[in-house]
Amino acid sequence: EVQLVESGGGLVQPGGSLRLSCAASGFTFSLNDMTWVRQAPGKGLEWVSFINSGGGNTAYAESVKGRFAISRDNAKNTLYLQMNSLKVEDTAVYYCQKGVVRGQGTQVTVSS
Repeated sequence: EVQLVESGGGLVQPGGSLRLSCAASGFTFSLNDMTWVRQAPGKGLEWVSFINSGGGNTAYAESVKGRFAISRDNAKNTLYLQMNSLKVEDTAVYYCQKGVVRGQGTQVTVSS
């Protein structure tokens, strides 16, 4: 059974940083592309970032490009999202995703 467990969210001031983690199990993590998506209050899911199985190919939504960095440690079956220069509009529940399967999410709140 595929399991994805996100962590690392919290409350941060604008301009601050957070690093999200996603622990994966139940599948061969190193052979799978992964994505981060988010859902802001009252809005639909928004794609945030992509990383291929080997980690050499990444992509970002325009809204986070230059501020967020996706990475992975295939030896630890873990996906990361480093978020810098956070803005109020980054407030959302963040999910890691494999195909159509998502974890339970971690809440990120950016507020002064």
